[in-house]
Amino acid sequence: MDYFIGVDIGTTSTKTVAFSEKAVILASRSVGYSIHHPQPDRSEQDPNEIFEAVITGLQDVITALPGDRPVLISFSAAMHSLIAVDHSGEPLTACIIWADNRAASIADRIHAAGLARSFYEVSGVPVHAMSPLCKLVWLRENQPDIFKATERFIGIKEFILHRLFGQYVVDTSVASATGLLNIRQLQWHPPLLDYAGIKKGQLPELVAPATQFKLPLDSPFLSGALSVLAHTTFIIGGSDGGLANLGSGATGKTSMAVSIGTSSAARIVADKPYLDPQMRSFCYQLNDEKYIIGGAGNNGAVLLQWIRESLLKTDTGIETLLSEAAAIAPGADGVQVLPYLFGERAPIWDAHATAAFVGLNVRHGQAHLLRAAMEAVVYSVYGTGKILREQANITGIHATGGFTQTPAWVQILADVFNCRVFVADAVEASALGAVMVGLEAMALPPIQSPACTKEYLPNEATHSIYSKGFEKMEKLYQLLKNEI
Repeated sequence: MDYFIGVDIGTTSTKTVAFSEKAVILASRSVGYSIHHPQPDRSEQDPNEIFEAVITGLQDVITALPGDRPVLISFSAAMHSLIAVDHSGEPLTACIIWADNRAASIADRIHAAGLARSFYEVSGVPVHAMSPLCKLVWLRENQPDIFKATERFIGIKEFILHRLFGQYVVDTSVASATGLLNIRQLQWHPPLLDYAGIKKGQLPELVAPATQFKLPLDSPFLSGALSVLAHTTFIIGGSDGGLANLGSGATGKTSMAVSIGTSSAARIVADKPYLDPQMRSFCYQLNDEKYIIGGAGNNGAVLLQWIRESLLKTDTGIETLLSEAAAIAPGADGVQVLPYLFGERAPIWDAHATAAFVGLNVRHGQAHLLRAAMEAVVYSVYGTGKILREQANITGIHATGGFTQTPAWVQILADVFNCRVFVADAVEASALGAVMVGLEAMALPPIQSPACTKEYLPNEATHSIYSKGFEKMEKLYQLLKNEI
């Protein structure tokens, strides 16, 4: 039997998923890795560890399907990462990920100089510490020896592709999130490169998301279980956010995709670039003539993980804690959370933002903290969703990400947005979206997004409670942002 593999290179794990021609998951493997915080504003990963996760995932999925044929492998990846590599492709830095805030002062400087709007209008990327543009300036000013020794500046997917194929290439979908690409021309923008202090030749070659590769016959990876890949076509694919919209079916004019995993995001698909007059949303390419408009937050399930591990210091499993939180009434009995543990991207675009618990008293326990955190994560997504609703009449939300395994959390989403929420059985939407791009690239019959099997309807009374909670969170942020 033929099958198709989507490889989703995420923040905390790489998920390798084999799909049938009917989008049924035949085998899957998730290989995790660590985020390192050597300083309070740093978030880094080991690119070699992530590459090994990709290889391990492929080996395990292929081994699970003996005798069957992987027709294609297509890639999805998290955006905004930056790695400096030398002439042999070896990393000179760790993989600096989206959550890294070391370049916050660089972003502040760009805003203070009045350049942020012109940068945004060209690239579609709000000026923020997440941006590889800002990270490049930080490297140039703070690690000049490494900056001068760098042969190429790349992201994590480009690192993996170079290891596999010996080429430095980046799809325009991922490149559109770097802050260095002209979103209309889909070319590196010389004035932005000049500001970063780099040359075009120091970046990967731009290619379309449908670009195809084959492993060389003498590739060291064509051995053991992976020997079956000698005749498999590899597709470069795109970014995880846009592909999640595609894989979840949230591509219509009245649909929004909301993802909550380690981070969070709300996105809609558009037929042309759109730039928000207040620079509150991003605009990235999906593929061909499709664009993704939206915003991503730094603080999703990672906030709950931190509460469990660092605040509560408990061995109780997260599933049990979420179950306890689900039993708490909406509004968490007055407990309010500012969820900005890692600063924040959308909707406030403030790398200096911090987290806080407000309203605690003696009757509150750990379940209240978790419940308030779940609500706060959704409030943050709602802040972006409100902006997107100014552009589209959203009548349904397609939910993806690990939070869909917790029905109470999905119900919070429905009640906060006061909108129907749909969840499909196949939750690996980014991997499926990558496969869908691959099938189109190879002119193979398309597969449809899996049908939504669960629908969550909003509760008007609960929405009223959450509307007040959202307004309270906005006020708390404004009151505290200059005091902490």
